[in-house]
Amino acid sequence: MSANRRKAFLVSTAVVCGALLMTACQDTDAGAAQGSPSTAGAAGAATPPGAPAAGASKGSDTAGKGTKDGTGTGTGSGAGTGGRKPAGQVCGANDIAWSTKSETQAGGYILITAKAKPGITCVLPAALPTVAFGSDGTQAGPAEQAVGKQITLSGSTAAYAGVNPKSTKANGGKELESIIVAVGDHDPDPVSLPVGTITVDKPVVTNWHTSPKDAVPAG
Repeated sequence: MSANRRKAFLVSTAVVCGALLMTACQDTDAGAAQGSPSTAGAAGAATPPGAPAAGASKGSDTAGKGTKDGTGTGTGSGAGTGGRKPAGQVCGANDIAWSTKSETQAGGYILITAKAKPGITCVLPAALPTVAFGSDGTQAGPAEQAVGKQITLSGSTAAYAGVNPKSTKANGGKELESIIVAVGDHDPDPVSLPVGTITVDKPVVTNWHTSPKDAVPAG
């Protein structure tokens, strides 16, 4: 082969190879371009424009349910609490401001008045007041057959009990000048109340009453 023909052959071969390379590159670019719309289309189908992601939607639903449940529970608890009546505290002798007064009705007796101290609200139970006399602790028996009602002491509300220190007709008895009063036998803080000089023989005491007229013991 002559030098001119060899040169022409090499040039022709280079042109053909260049054309093949350009075609291959164009095919690759076209494939990549076609792949991109496919990927975008898949993403668009999974998440429509303007719609929240699946995880965010579930989170919102859960938060909404939590708010409703919390509100319902709070309302029910409040209503239940409002419907309950608080239990009253039983009075102790140290919760009460005491006073005594000698009365002449029914042969003479001692009127005990009980009021709650300022800021205190308490309940005198439906039971006989505990009234004792002297160093030997002689205790007053019931002057009434029926048990009275409990009384709530607060503010100016007062309760009254009448004590007859001598229920017997015979002469004699113990001469005393004070009585010991408590709210029940287990009151830890009984008080000593002055009553003047009295003769004690088989004493009796009434229940607590809201009126002093009802606290007159039998002679």
